[in-house]
Amino acid sequence: MASSVTDLLIGKLVTILENEGTAIAGVRDEVYKIKEEFLSMKAFLKDAEANKPKTEGEQLWVGRIRDLAHDVEDIIDEFLYHMYEQKQSGGRLSRGLHKTIRAPSNLWFRHKIAKKLQKITQMIKDIPERNQRYGVGLTGGATTSEDSQKPGLNQAEYSFSITEEELVGIEGKKQILMGWLMDEEQHQTVISVVGMGGSGKTTLAAKTFNNERVQRHFHCYAWITVSETYVTEDLFRSLIKELHKSKKEDIPDLNAMNRTDLRDVLVNYLESKRYLIVLDDVWNIEVWKEVRIALHDKGLGSRIILTTRKEDIASYFGVKGHVHHIQPLKRYEAWELFSQKAFSSNDNKACPSELKSLAWELVEKCEGLPLAIVALGGVMSSKKSPDEWHRVLKSINWHLNNNSLLGPVKTLLLLSYNDLPSQLKHCFLYCSLLPEDYLIQRKRLIKLWIAEGFVEHANGVTPEEVAGGYLLELCFRSMLQVAMRNGEGRPKKVKMHDLLRELALSISEKEKFGLVYDGRQVMEEITTRRLSIHTTSDGGGIKSGPGMSNIRSLLVFATYMSSNELLSRFKLLRTLDLEDVQIDKLPDAVVYLFNLRYLSLRGCSLIKELPESIGRLRNLQFLNIRNTKIESLPQGIAKLLNLRHLIMYRQTGNFQVFEYEVGTKAPSNICQLQKLQCLITIESDGDTIRLIGNLTQLTTIGISNLKETDEIDLWVSIKKLTLLQALALQASNEEEFLPVKAECPPLPHLQKLYLTGRLQKVVPWFSSLHSLTFLQLHWSRLEDDVLPHIEALPNLTKLDLSNAYVGEELCFRRGFVKLVTLVLSDFGSLKKIAMEKGAMPNLRDLHVGSCMELKAVPLGLENLSNLQLLNLRTVPTEIINSIRKGGADRKNVQHIPKIRHVFQQSSEWFYENLS
Repeated sequence: MASSVTDLLIGKLVTILENEGTAIAGVRDEVYKIKEEFLSMKAFLKDAEANKPKTEGEQLWVGRIRDLAHDVEDIIDEFLYHMYEQKQSGGRLSRGLHKTIRAPSNLWFRHKIAKKLQKITQMIKDIPERNQRYGVGLTGGATTSEDSQKPGLNQAEYSFSITEEELVGIEGKKQILMGWLMDEEQHQTVISVVGMGGSGKTTLAAKTFNNERVQRHFHCYAWITVSETYVTEDLFRSLIKELHKSKKEDIPDLNAMNRTDLRDVLVNYLESKRYLIVLDDVWNIEVWKEVRIALHDKGLGSRIILTTRKEDIASYFGVKGHVHHIQPLKRYEAWELFSQKAFSSNDNKACPSELKSLAWELVEKCEGLPLAIVALGGVMSSKKSPDEWHRVLKSINWHLNNNSLLGPVKTLLLLSYNDLPSQLKHCFLYCSLLPEDYLIQRKRLIKLWIAEGFVEHANGVTPEEVAGGYLLELCFRSMLQVAMRNGEGRPKKVKMHDLLRELALSISEKEKFGLVYDGRQVMEEITTRRLSIHTTSDGGGIKSGPGMSNIRSLLVFATYMSSNELLSRFKLLRTLDLEDVQIDKLPDAVVYLFNLRYLSLRGCSLIKELPESIGRLRNLQFLNIRNTKIESLPQGIAKLLNLRHLIMYRQTGNFQVFEYEVGTKAPSNICQLQKLQCLITIESDGDTIRLIGNLTQLTTIGISNLKETDEIDLWVSIKKLTLLQALALQASNEEEFLPVKAECPPLPHLQKLYLTGRLQKVVPWFSSLHSLTFLQLHWSRLEDDVLPHIEALPNLTKLDLSNAYVGEELCFRRGFVKLVTLVLSDFGSLKKIAMEKGAMPNLRDLHVGSCMELKAVPLGLENLSNLQLLNLRTVPTEIINSIRKGGADRKNVQHIPKIRHVFQQSSEWFYENLS
């Protein structure tokens, strides 16, 4: 695990050499020597990690390498900071005088830095000698009892041994699997059961596999647990043995056979048999590909069950298949299972009243994870007093690492972590620095990862795209849970399971990766690289010390803190996230953080301006001032030549008013920021529209305060933005027509279009936007029906129409083949909505709001075979009553195949399942 962090630091050293070579010319040779040493160590540590070194000497070795890499990073950053300070002070002197004063100082400092690096180089060279002296070596031969265990096998054996009385919430899931196993489909079918470690995949598969009806249905059957380091020959041998055992047949001698021989035996044995094979805990898609070769489809109704933690494996069949996603236990199911274990000695397994609130807190820590619930229930079964329960609750992290009863939980979770590639380990650990149960926004997380240097460079692909792939991979592996998806189905918000977070925090602290400060401890010596503050105190428990300059990332999840004093201690920060912190000005110390890549002031609603000196942050890549009171940017913003994302709009809080979002004024020299990719939302003022065309790297642009007279300049500029993926245009007021009548230049990459303001007629170029996935029209007040003009858009997945049409009827007659989400709101005259058969075949969510003239629920809802959510907000009371009391509207919605209903009338919510 430690080598993953070392990998990251080595990568940074290489980057520093490539990007800062000129600035550190005086110490370049020493840095190069260290880099070469670390590259050799990196390769060695990767081999070592594959052999799972466990001895204290080996762990000390790895830890020392990590510490030395940190030291190198500190020295180089210290040198760059000195160069920055010299440059800043030099600006206040005459050029000649500046040279006279600065040159000796620089020579002395270069010499000092070179000496420090030489000392570290020697320390690196001493490591092998010291290891040899004390007999430390990463041979891969030394194992512990933990290594020799086979968690996958133990979990399978445990699952087979569970009695029916111990099972909670499994019966319905088992019936689903049994239905797939014994249906009339004659072709071979693969059933994948996917979920995070400990979610009950193996238990569900085992109870289904062991069912007598299931086993009688097949001629033969076999259960194989697949290890992470599988051997194909061993898998084939195990399959042959288990299949013979299921029929109580003699097992042939297989020891001398090679892979081809074994495969032939397996193929011949299954030639005329209907078989059931379970491959439990599959980690690698190659396992399925290799086994699949021997499992021919003879049209006899054979079935294969895969259990896996990885979504990509679960959905990779090559044949007919089903995927069953294991869902967490419901709250009452989790309580029942916990009570069975924790209060097994009590009458009726009842929880004592004095423990009830503490018991519920512990249950909720497990977030519906059955293995964790059972293990934690076992821990608590011997504890009787509220004090004992309270102590466990406050020290879950310690118990996860030290309590033998929780060992299986930690082992399973660690398996998932250890299987991650190095760069994903960094990203995963970083997520643990956010508060418990925190919904993490995808875009925010991606930007933080990039600023931290976690994201690998790939030719032809932006860092944002690479980081987005990392996030998907963590979700596919069940290491992060998708809490909300966007219109295209991608994760919009994710969260960490509580126990995975506890594990990640433990690893982070041990490896000096990051630390969470919650105000309960005094931090006198900081050795970590990342600090996350989760307390509303002023940081008084964080004492000044030599370790302060080690901090590279500061995340604050508190509404108040004395930020100026605290930030002055962290001079080498790369990321600073102050979202929602209630400060009334940008802390003075921030503009001296020359190393800063990421600065978020989002939601700092008291801040009214940025200082002119913001231009000192020459390395800044991401700046977010959304929902502050900053109305205009200073001239100094143009000095941020590395800036890639600038988010600066304000929201009024009332979605139903025209100016729900307001842009920010920017100086004309903003066009110097040639690396800008995202600029939202800039207020049109003076030459702004014409100058935007110079920002040719833009993929996202939002412009407010537009007037009809801006039309020519607007399209001349947009024509130059050939990489544009998202465009938001807002008129100056609700009576102003948006300047979009002219023919639009080709926008082949445009995926999102937001238009706020009046339209004289339907925009003719809508139909040419073949890449468009999201269209939002607000306050368009069209007299013509827009639907026929956009129904053929091939990739449109979300359509949001608000006060967009003044007619009395909207009819979806055809098309909208990929539409998933439809929002219709604020139609003052709309009386009827209709959906004809064939239109919107994939619609899942339908939201209708603020349509007070509507006479009934949308007609033709029964034609929407995939509709799951119907949200009615601020519609006539008669419609709500008709649904709830069995009127015509209720009958209309009851015919929707997959519907679950959510109704909202004003501020009161109703939920009703009418299926």
